[in-house]
Amino acid sequence: MGVLIGIDPHKSVNAAAAIDEQGELAGHKTFPANRKGLRALERWAKRFPERRWAVEGAAGIGRPVAQRLAKAGERVVDVPPKLSSKARLLSTGNARKNDRLDATFTAQAALQNERLAPVLSEDGDDAHVEVLRLLTERREDLVAERTRALNRLHVLLRDLLSDTVSKQLSADAASRLLRRVRPRDEPARTRRQLASEVVRDVRALDRRIADLDERIRQEVEASGTTLTEIFGVGPILAAKIVGIVGNVARFPSKAHFASYAGVAPIEASSGEVVRHRLSLAGNRTLNKVLHMIAVCQARSDPRGGVYLRKKLAEGKSRREAMRCLKRRISDAVFKALLADSQLALQTVS
Repeated sequence: MGVLIGIDPHKSVNAAAAIDEQGELAGHKTFPANRKGLRALERWAKRFPERRWAVEGAAGIGRPVAQRLAKAGERVVDVPPKLSSKARLLSTGNARKNDRLDATFTAQAALQNERLAPVLSEDGDDAHVEVLRLLTERREDLVAERTRALNRLHVLLRDLLSDTVSKQLSADAASRLLRRVRPRDEPARTRRQLASEVVRDVRALDRRIADLDERIRQEVEASGTTLTEIFGVGPILAAKIVGIVGNVARFPSKAHFASYAGVAPIEASSGEVVRHRLSLAGNRTLNKVLHMIAVCQARSDPRGGVYLRKKLAEGKSRREAMRCLKRRISDAVFKALLADSQLALQTVS
């Protein structure tokens, strides 16, 4: 009889709990979160010849143990923390909390959800997924850092010029403004010096972001994805989608994918009034990407504009019409990812 081993990862320890197909506890133990502890975990698990694994937060703190298991050929799924919490709330005696219980709830959550994302080995055929995820996350960090630098620069220039500074600030525009400044006291001279330093920081960040954009473009091109054929999807958004979704085969249909992306509306009808409201479930990062594509299509794509106006003519509000467009884009993204996945399988075979 097979078991499902749940892992509750921490910085110093990994708690493991094995449950059978009926959800009954078959064994549990805690191991140090180091190489010796991981080897001990693998030896302990061998007592269960037929086993699967469920790691909470396999993309975060659970990454070391999840990757170790995936590289060893084990079947591993990623359990979002909110699913483990839900399993705790639905259980009896949920006021208690310890590592063994957390690992058990992780396993129970995986037992009750068949469409959890599998953990792929970073050394496997899908390594490009992890590469794109890492590159896009790094780009987001650099863009956020650049935004903070521009905000600081905006304040310094406003105080130096005693005038309104355009919100669309760049390093070149700030440099031109600084040349007009003639500081008359020590605070003003300090502000000007600091502003010059921040301008240099922004230029350095601009170069790093541009270099990263080129690397992402090359990686997306090498992956062979057809996502960029969708209007409004460039290399950056394509890389984000691939990095977020991973193995699209885990979604049985485009409706399941739309639910994961948070673009499947929730019915909120009452009496004779039939209405749907916005879903706040699903992956919000992927939802944001689809929204960006929808805005681009609504503004610049003739087909997207026609579809949006059609929904408006049906009596929908602009928000409702945009949600319909996002769902349409979600279906197109799912279709492209599925075609990419099938092409990759044919190439391997």
